[in-house]
Amino acid sequence: MTDYLDRLAAFASRVEWDALPLHTKSAAKLVLLDTLGAIAAGSALDENRRLAALAAARAPGGASTLIGHAARADAFWAALANATAGVALEVDEGNRLGGGHPAIHVVPAALAVAEERGLGGARLLEAVVAGYEIGSRLGGATTARANVHSHGTWGTVSTAIAVARLDGAPAGAMRDAINLAASMSPANTWTPALEGATIRNLYPGRSAFQGILAVELGRAGFTGLRDAPSDVYGTILADRFEPDLAVDGLGEGFRIEQNYFKFHACCRYNHFALDALGTLRTREALREEDVAKVRVTTIPFGLRMADPEPANPLAARFSIPHAVAAALVLGRTDIAAFTPATLGDARIRDLARRVQIEADPEMSPRGATDRATARLAVTLRDGRVLEAEAAVVEGDAAKPVPASRVVTKFVDLATPVLGRGHAERLVEAVETADSAKDIRGLTTWLTPAGRPPKGA
Repeated sequence: MTDYLDRLAAFASRVEWDALPLHTKSAAKLVLLDTLGAIAAGSALDENRRLAALAAARAPGGASTLIGHAARADAFWAALANATAGVALEVDEGNRLGGGHPAIHVVPAALAVAEERGLGGARLLEAVVAGYEIGSRLGGATTARANVHSHGTWGTVSTAIAVARLDGAPAGAMRDAINLAASMSPANTWTPALEGATIRNLYPGRSAFQGILAVELGRAGFTGLRDAPSDVYGTILADRFEPDLAVDGLGEGFRIEQNYFKFHACCRYNHFALDALGTLRTREALREEDVAKVRVTTIPFGLRMADPEPANPLAARFSIPHAVAAALVLGRTDIAAFTPATLGDARIRDLARRVQIEADPEMSPRGATDRATARLAVTLRDGRVLEAEAAVVEGDAAKPVPASRVVTKFVDLATPVLGRGHAERLVEAVETADSAKDIRGLTTWLTPAGRPPKGA
């Protein structure tokens, strides 16, 4: 009897780049580019510089690029360091159908392993598509417990599928990889993110490391449960796991085309209010000095993101009051809106204290396109009340933006670290990656200009 894991494993084993529709190929390349930009930007943070140095020291002679640094490590350490950097600034893409961020759990390990083995670009891209699909589907079948953070939770499976696809693993080995990886799923909570503890950024790094390890354990002869996702997600990490949802519509399209790109440098649950504010500002010339108070009605989880005085930049990215206040004061919501300087800005702090958060139990982050995810009411000092709402956020596949905007975002993120020349060459290299016989032609541009990786 064929069960849901057989179907997922068979599907993943059959993903072939040459057989994919052109629109799927374009989506995969854009997701790869966006993720590389997130990693490059995050690599500049002090703790990520030190982590990269540790990776290089622990794996001397490695063949995989530590993105943003003039050093290499082995695939395990490179995947860990790059995935950790990629989530640090909250600009990595995600998928509302899967309730998480599949690409940051797929790209770093797939890239590191492909580079280590000297594989071609088409092999890398089909591995990314396969890992994204299976991880997103398992995530979509899971109703995580209230304090379980989706980062890393089923990312270990995403990584394992991508690496197994690089191996050309048959369906049986794919199923083994899923089960081994699922039993290694980390139990991560929201608390570090909300408090701004940067151990939270290791969530995708750890799942990348363990996903590679899961494939290696399979080769070594380790065995897994017959149905590990049901065991782990159905009894420990989630309130409910529904295997039928994991295969619903399987083969009718690809999840990598149903993603969202971030254009606010903060948790997606902030984006609902920020998009509503953006709608309001297209109609009204709002100045922060004219605002008496702001009421944000949003998804129930928003109540946990109501701290008007976040302790550090990471916590600020999970604070709706800070995000809204920074947008009103600075007129921007990019990385510059979530820095130590903005935390010390008296105008932002004062306005954030006047942002009230309320919850609507009918609102959902996975909601349909016509259902509100945030309502905003801005009370001005002259007594007027201005209102707007948002549903699916801008950049979602259901509310798409031109590919050129994703490219611009990438160049803006990567240029301060890699140099503009390398950033622009990367755009070209990703666009033509499927014709590259060796992915190392692309990774050449992932180090700072003028500083080739040690060991190159």
